[in-house]
Amino acid sequence: MSDAQREALQKLIKEQQEGSHQWLKYWLEYSAFDTWQFWFHVVMFLSPLIILYFAMDWKRALHLGFYGFNVHVWFGYFDDFGSTQGLWTYPYKMIPFVAHSLGMDASLVPVSFILVYQWTIKHNKNYYLYTLLLSVFLSFILKPIFVMHNLFKFNAWATYYHLFLTYIVILVLSKVITDIFLRFQKNAQEKGSKVGTGTTKKGPVLK
Repeated sequence: MSDAQREALQKLIKEQQEGSHQWLKYWLEYSAFDTWQFWFHVVMFLSPLIILYFAMDWKRALHLGFYGFNVHVWFGYFDDFGSTQGLWTYPYKMIPFVAHSLGMDASLVPVSFILVYQWTIKHNKNYYLYTLLLSVFLSFILKPIFVMHNLFKFNAWATYYHLFLTYIVILVLSKVITDIFLRFQKNAQEKGSKVGTGTTKKGPVLK
């Protein structure tokens, strides 16, 4: 590593540390335990998980959990990118050390998609249609409500339409990846079943 590279890296690290310190200072002053917005985020984090515990089809726990984790990961990537690039901001947070909303990324959005996905499986409905409707609700109804109450703020050029596009990418990626792994699992089970039911030749019995 050259001296110039080391100096540039140290400068970036210092700026990150300063930015993290400023966010903590901001959070303690405007978004900590004495604000209703903090407790709103706590409820938004806990309530969907409680609902999921009672509403989830536990016979499909691994299937649904894998899908939901996909939603969580992809949404977290997109939300973190938008937040760190300054496209949008969450003025109030449950935890000051993450750029995005923990309640949205780790609970509300994944659980919502899990329950809709579970419903489409149970009732043999079109997954893409109903998750698209959910995306419309999250992008054009829920997020404007958040903006109205200063729980979410657009910066730069980002719009609700861009949020909607990210939801479309997320619902497609999560379903495709889940289907791929389900196919892997099914193929492995079929191969194992064939091996288990296969016949073996026996030699003559010696007395």
